[in-house]
Amino acid sequence: MTENENLKENNLKELDDICDECKKKDESVSQNLILTGFKICKSCRVSKTIFPI
Repeated sequence: MTENENLKENNLKELDDICDECKKKDESVSQNLILTGFKICKSCRVSKTIFPI
């Protein structure tokens, strides 16, 4: 594999829509990744906003 192919493969793994907090697959994960830079789903984002610990 070339370096370019490895970068593409790593980018695809990043966009797998799996939340880093709860490990559930959700469409909102990729949206929040673009908006905030974190791979979290909508419900985890709300809970982090209310309880930031």
